[in-house]
Parts: sequence; structure tokens; C-alpha cells
Amino acid sequence: MNRRHFLLGSAATAGALRMKAAPSANNVVRIGIAGTRMRGIIHVRSFANLPDVEVVALCDVDESVLGEGVKALEAMGKKRPATYSDFRKMIEDSSIDAVSIATTNHWHALQTIWACQAGKDVFVEKPCSHNIFESQQVVAAARKYNRMVQHGNQARSSPAVQEAFQKLREGVIGDVYMTRGLCYRWRPSIGKTPVEAVPAGVDYDLWTGPAPKREFTRNRFHYNWHWLWDYGNGDLGNQGIHEIDLCRAALGLTYPTRISAMGGKFLFDDDQETPNVLNVSYEFDGISTAPASAARSRSTPRR
Repeated sequence: MNRRHFLLGSAATAGALRMKAAPSANNVVRIGIAGTRMRGIIHVRSFANLPDVEVVALCDVDESVLGEGVKALEAMGKKRPATYSDFRKMIEDSSIDAVSIATTNHWHALQTIWACQAGKDVFVEKPCSHNIFESQQVVAAARKYNRMVQHGNQARSSPAVQEAFQKLREGVIGDVYMTRGLCYRWRPSIGKTPVEAVPAGVDYDLWTGPAPKREFTRNRFHYNWHWLWDYGNGDLGNQGIHEIDLCRAALGLTYPTRISAMGGKFLFDDDQETPNVLNVSYEFDGISTAPASAARSRSTPRR
């Protein structure tokens, strides 16, 4: 049993951190944000701009990144939030109503489960898990603790996309039997990075969390973790997830009956482990004349 399944299993069986959040005064939603780099800093600014929402806590294992999140809030004229390096400590605060999770992918499922157990509602960035087993545990936790959990596929919320879906349902372009999601976007090589000392101000053990413990390299840290199986899902789980979600939502589909994939890692000799060229087809029951397909096909690497 690896670290990931041990931690997930112990959280599910032992029921760690089962605390109930106290209701906020004046109907203000008090939110804590985990992960304050890139997507996380967007969460910070976006939630802080919402009426009746107060960002009261930030959490990141990198002190410098955490500091940037605090600066962003203060630049907006907001109150200085409480800060944490350990997500478990943040969700001990019973005054926090909800958490927003923008951490590395390998933390998403476990942090969502812990937050549900702690009585928090959750917004978790995509992908919510590494695999179906973890997703099932997230659903089970949301139901058991009666929590609202939203998965961060925001593209479908666009007014333009919603209008397009409605037009499809109205039959504007006839019977739709196939959708295709494509993304051609250049990503340069990530190169090869040597083992080195963990940077000052970084809690690398907390960053690793449920993943296998490895020696620190720059490619196992900020952003390039996407391309390593221990932490990321490659570009299918990074960018392709949006295209696939739109394809499925457009046709009102649930789960596929057959999946086929072809691709691999081409072009670069570097530390990346996940495919940088991938074509995936998903077939569904109930499609009239041909399989519905959400495919990623491209000749350029990564996304």
C-alpha cells in the first residue's frame, strides 16, 4: 500500500478532523484558500472580489508564495488573513465555512475529504483526483458529511458556452453525434534538473504529502510537477480535461462505455513522464450513428 492509499484509507476509516464549522455572522461566507500560486492567486483575488465573501485564511507550503497571496489581499484593501503551511491546521478553524483548493493535483482528493470531515464546503480545482478510486472517496465524503463540493471545470459556466449548449439542444445545427476537443499549444522542454537542497522556506515533506517521497529537484516542484506521474495527470488532466468536459456536457453524456487512446512522449529527452502527444476517443451509449468523441490530437508537445 503506497502513501496515497494509506492516507486516504486512514482518513476514511478513522474519521480524522470531524469538526463542524460554526455558521458565519451576517451571512458572510468565510473562506480559506489552499495553494496561492498561479491558479491559487486567481482564487485569492476572485473570492476577495465577491460580495458577502471574506478570505480569512491562506495556506501554502512555500513561504514566499504564501507571502504573495497575503500581499495580493492587502493590495485590494482587504484584512490580513491568517496564514498556514499545513492544510490540516487551517481547517481546524471552526469559523471557516468553506475552502478553495488550488494545490498540486496529488493533494486534491485527500484535502477535499479532510475538509468535508471538518465541516467545510469545498471548491477543488481540476482534476479532483488521480483516479476513479479517489473520486469515489470524494463523493462518499461529500455525501456522508453533507457538504457541497464543486469541481473546478469552469469553462462550462461561461455564458457563451451555456448559450451554445442551448442552441445544440434546440437543434440549430441538426443532430449532433460527435464532439471533438482539440488543443494545440506549444510547450518547451522542461529539461533535466539535478537533485538539490530544498529551498529555504519550503516544507517539502508537506508538499509531497500522500505521494511517494523523492529527493527534491526543480522539476518536482513549481508547475513542472504536472508532467510527473507522482503529482500530475499530464496535459490530459491539465488542459484536456476542459475540452472533454465541454464535449460531454454539450451532448448531455455521463460515462463512456469504451475508451481508446494512442500517443506517448515524443520529441524531447527530458524529465517529463506523462504523454505530450495524445489522442483519446470516448464512446457512449445512445449516440445515433457514430461514437461521440472527445479527442485530443496534436503534433506539438504538451497541451
